Amino acid sequence: MTVSVAGTGWGTAAAVADPARPRRSGPLGGAVRWLLRTVALTVPVFLFATFLTFLLGAVSGLSPAGLLLGDSATPADVARVRADLGLDRPVLVQYVDWLSHVLRGDLGSSWLNGVSVSSQIGDRLAISLSVAGFALVIAFVAGTLLGIGAAVWRGRLFDRAVTAFCSVVSALPPFVVAVALIVVFSVLVPLVPSAGYVPFSQDPGMWLALITLPAIALSLDAVADIARQLRTGLVSAYQENYVLGAVVRGFSPRRVLLVHVLRNGAGPALSVLGLRIPILVGGAVVTESIFGMSGFGRFAADGALRGDVPVVQGALVVAIVLVLVANLVVDTLLLRLRPAARRRT
Repeated sequence: MTVSVAGTGWGTAAAVADPARPRRSGPLGGAVRWLLRTVALTVPVFLFATFLTFLLGAVSGLSPAGLLLGDSATPADVARVRADLGLDRPVLVQYVDWLSHVLRGDLGSSWLNGVSVSSQIGDRLAISLSVAGFALVIAFVAGTLLGIGAAVWRGRLFDRAVTAFCSVVSALPPFVVAVALIVVFSVLVPLVPSAGYVPFSQDPGMWLALITLPAIALSLDAVADIARQLRTGLVSAYQENYVLGAVVRGFSPRRVLLVHVLRNGAGPALSVLGLRIPILVGGAVVTESIFGMSGFGRFAADGALRGDVPVVQGALVVAIVLVLVANLVVDTLLLRLRPAARRRT
């Protein structure tokens, strides 16, 4: 329906509702209901994912007796070890007992060394979170700037350059980028160290220097994804009627971009950013090895190669939590950008 607004000098374009502008439906009522419903939906997802994680370990055929006692283990020895660890009980009983410990932060003990899996993951997760957090900042800043520039100057040289950059970066494996960065910035031009890790509390400057190259190596693919998705979303938003209405009303190009276009076109890029969080934390096995870091991804991979089931299960639980938390944060940010989505749910 077309509504003419007196004194504005425009009709149809001005009547188009901007989905970025929320309708007042009550003090936080809709947001609270949406948040509670979203959190409630994560509970069965978490239970199902953790059950699959535990079931894979239970049916893997791996035995702690084989790891602890070697090939010389007798059937009696195997039965004794399984009984000591409670592995002779029904699977469902084992899962409930294991889950009760997981909810208290106890991920069990390694079959190989008997050390708490939670403490081992905590030490290594700090390394991966440092690198992944810095990589996420690089990806967000660079991807946002490139995506916005490509959308604003679409069809021009900058847009074509960004498209070419994204295509090239997406085709390069992270380990190739990592080796190239070491050669350039640690060998040819020795600006930063090539390997190792120092905690932030010990030496902030060295900490930043050591995580810079691995963070760049991990972030480039995410930069390309965010830039592509953001450009696509912004170009699509520029074609919407509410943007035309804002232009007709005489809003500045900057206000049109920030208030109308960016809020309504950033959804796909934000979703990509959320999906990248668990990948950056847990998927950097090769990169961590190249830069000499004993991070979370490398720890999980070593546990899988050794057949240390509690380590693998603990790593998967942490990965599940990271995915669920990242999705919840992204959904909340998307709701903030597009309040109309809450009214449709």
